[in-house]
Amino acid sequence: MSQQSQQQRILVVDDEPQIARVLRTGLKTHGYDVRVAADGVSALETFEDWRPDLVVTDLAMPNLDGLELCRRLRALSQLPIIVLSVRGEERNKVEALDAGADDYVTKPFGMDELLARVRAHLRRAAANPSGAAGASALLEVGDFRVDLEARSVFVSGIEIHLTPKEYDLLVHFVRHAGKVLTHRTLLAAVWGGNYTEQGEYLRVFVGQLRKKIEPNPSTPRYILTEPWVGYRFNSEP
Repeated sequence: MSQQSQQQRILVVDDEPQIARVLRTGLKTHGYDVRVAADGVSALETFEDWRPDLVVTDLAMPNLDGLELCRRLRALSQLPIIVLSVRGEERNKVEALDAGADDYVTKPFGMDELLARVRAHLRRAAANPSGAAGASALLEVGDFRVDLEARSVFVSGIEIHLTPKEYDLLVHFVRHAGKVLTHRTLLAAVWGGNYTEQGEYLRVFVGQLRKKIEPNPSTPRYILTEPWVGYRFNSEP
């Protein structure tokens, strides 16, 4: 059990006491500092007082549901958010990702799988809290300028505000401008090797990026679709 994991804080948000108890016990056993909230309102209060490193939240809750909680947390912080829900349909996953979640786990879940995802998200957040440093901290390609240290993005001189996963995806596109990137390659690079079959993740975040960086998202100039293969980033349309 590492000192790092002992110091990392996880906020569990679920109105089912049995699920919350299982999550608290499983996470505490692996060295995490855990607090539990039964709804979105108390979760926001705990967030303000305690500042967790990661949030695991259900969707269906009283007072303030998981989708709205994701939106409000994302407006306040870049911390990783994992949704844990009995709703396994793709549209539910898309809604949660659209609301700002980084990941989606369907109940019933395996504790080992959840722990692996928690570790992966915390590792990525810790490894790149403010991007790289030094001479390589600036990426400039065509209309795009990315300051990796400040995690800021400018398109034709205008700053664009992105969520953490939108930012990671764009950085990968910019680093590989002009190359055809397969769906599996992008999913592995941005979410990790266990996510190469999660095509809906990619569709959601490419759609979000297009809304923010494209002059006309319905006819993309920068993020081009390569049918049945993946995407190609065209920095100078």
